[in-house]
Amino acid sequence: MARILSWLLPSFLLSSLLCAALAKTDQPDVSALNVMYRSMNSPSQLSGWQSSGGDPCGQSWQGIECSGSSVTEINLSGLGLSGSMGYQLSSLTSVTHFDMSKNNLQGDIPYQLPPNLNYLNLAGNAFTGGVPYSISQMTDLEYLNLAQNQLSGQLSDMFGKLQKLSELDLSVNRISGNLPQSFGSLSSLKTLHLENNQFTGSINVLTKLSLEELDVQNNQFSGWIPNKLKKVKELKTGGNPWSSKNAPPGNTTEGNVRENGSGPSGAVIAVIVIALLVTAMVVLVLVKRRISSSSKYVDGKFHYSDDQLSQNRSFTPLVSHDLKGEPNPVESASIDLKSLQLPSSIALKHSLPESPKSFNENEFANGINVKRSTEPLVVRNYSFTDLQAATGSFNSSRLLGEGSIGRVYKAKYADGKILAVKKIDSTELFGSLSKDFMEVVSLHHPNIAELVGYCVEPGQQLLVYEFQRNGSLYDFLHLSDEYSRPLTWDTRVRIALGTARAVEFLHEVCSPSTIHKNIKSANILLDAELNPHLSDCGLAAFYQDTSENLGPGYNAPECTKRTAYTLKSDVYSFGVVMLELLTGRKPYDSSKPRPEQILVRWAAPQLHDIDALAQMADPGLRGLYPPKSLSRFADVIALCVRPEPEFRPLMSEVVQALVQCTQRTRMSNRIGRTLSSASRRSDRSDDSDYHYY
Repeated sequence: MARILSWLLPSFLLSSLLCAALAKTDQPDVSALNVMYRSMNSPSQLSGWQSSGGDPCGQSWQGIECSGSSVTEINLSGLGLSGSMGYQLSSLTSVTHFDMSKNNLQGDIPYQLPPNLNYLNLAGNAFTGGVPYSISQMTDLEYLNLAQNQLSGQLSDMFGKLQKLSELDLSVNRISGNLPQSFGSLSSLKTLHLENNQFTGSINVLTKLSLEELDVQNNQFSGWIPNKLKKVKELKTGGNPWSSKNAPPGNTTEGNVRENGSGPSGAVIAVIVIALLVTAMVVLVLVKRRISSSSKYVDGKFHYSDDQLSQNRSFTPLVSHDLKGEPNPVESASIDLKSLQLPSSIALKHSLPESPKSFNENEFANGINVKRSTEPLVVRNYSFTDLQAATGSFNSSRLLGEGSIGRVYKAKYADGKILAVKKIDSTELFGSLSKDFMEVVSLHHPNIAELVGYCVEPGQQLLVYEFQRNGSLYDFLHLSDEYSRPLTWDTRVRIALGTARAVEFLHEVCSPSTIHKNIKSANILLDAELNPHLSDCGLAAFYQDTSENLGPGYNAPECTKRTAYTLKSDVYSFGVVMLELLTGRKPYDSSKPRPEQILVRWAAPQLHDIDALAQMADPGLRGLYPPKSLSRFADVIALCVRPEPEFRPLMSEVVQALVQCTQRTRMSNRIGRTLSSASRRSDRSDDSDYHYY
């Protein structure tokens, strides 16, 4: 027997080494398929698949085709698969054919899809959310089928680069809004299915295409069917409220009906134009009065009161995930707006200003001469001599920090009072602080750093704030020493919520809205009770916007030039701060391995993976957090740091989601206290040297 074992053991080891040597699948592909398998709840019907390791190409995993060492095709259609598709699909760079149709997959379609597809079929599942914008970069895509899901919202103008797309099927969803103008760029499109959605407006943009098959049945399209489209071989247009009036000449755009070829005279046209202008002015006055009394203007949109809603509209809130990483069906259900109790923060929004001038988001939020939604604060006018004496002539030993437009010093007075003085460097200014200076920076909110004074003298411009004894969140998280005490999970959520309320105030309460443009952990100050106070509010109009303002890791992808900053750019930066709270890591850390240096790039793909999330959590937490709250917190982050600004949430939505995180934490704490009351006394002695805030 010993002789047999002595012969079998070397043979087994040789066989194992030989298999390892013959393994031919690229490691990024293996890792992506492992994550995909786990995300689909490790289905037993997939022969050969593994949750870790393996050789998909060498071991012939079901539905996998390879070329050399790279996975090129994934075909898992009609296998009854559930769960989601994972977060690492973008690693599958050689995959050109991806078919997951006719399964039970749910949640949002991942933004991280194989980037070089020419065939994508996700039809017949239960996907929600919108069409991922990453599809806009798939320039080789020829076939796209997202039919028979539960997709909603409007289509982004994302089809301009899809020159090779020949078949597009978005039928049987809940997609709404007008057709995007980039549809007109689909020069190779032959087959288009849009039936059974909620599309509105005209279909004139489709006249630019050479379609052979078009189905737009059962939508809310209006106007006329263009003559060119009537020549499409297979055309289905029923179930839409098409105009019953005579079509305009050419029948390609909507216009006034003309009964014959002769048009009205110039005099008649002039009379009609004048009549229309007068009517428009009367309507404008009436509408303006109605809006000013019953609507709010938030983030570039009108929000009407409940009695103005003619239809039973609904919205889908931020979706949390259970411990398996699946969407919670109760929390992801649609909510009737008429029965919804809106938070008090939304009720504080002010009415539309009297001026009828139209602004885009940047113009609306960047104005210097603005009226705030609160009364101006009573602040003290300090002399430069006074501040110079209190800071020891701005001695470096009093330096608290350095920002985009100046340094902050500690000011000490004889009566024991301590203040923080921002000495502004006039060479960094984009504008002048002298005009309406106090109106711009005077903001009052419990979570905004309180301005208590200022100094404007020739060559000197300074702001005086309350001093916060615990410094900045950045210092607390990243510059701690062996004597520091880590923040508890409850405190981290509370800091995130307080900061979110401050940003919500700027975006949705101030009139007009204010973009902060400098949201980072260094600008979140902590008082004695570790309550957050957002600083540098109202200063964005005074300095040039560059990528250096925030520092590496905070800037949203669109922030490459001054005019690119929007309210949603602030949301992205806030999401990075939340990542700092979750992981304890810096937004950019050159000491980390290259794939982990930029926090968002490393963390974002893992935010919906429960196992990965637990590994990402700050080790200083020692695992002391409610898993549900951690998962919900990660869900909010994932939405805030989305690459496309239009898909990021409003700050009021973020606040609501974080309130739920707080509630989950408190509930878990109550349960924990009840269960551990008998053993707490014995445990206390073990932790006597490890205190938490």
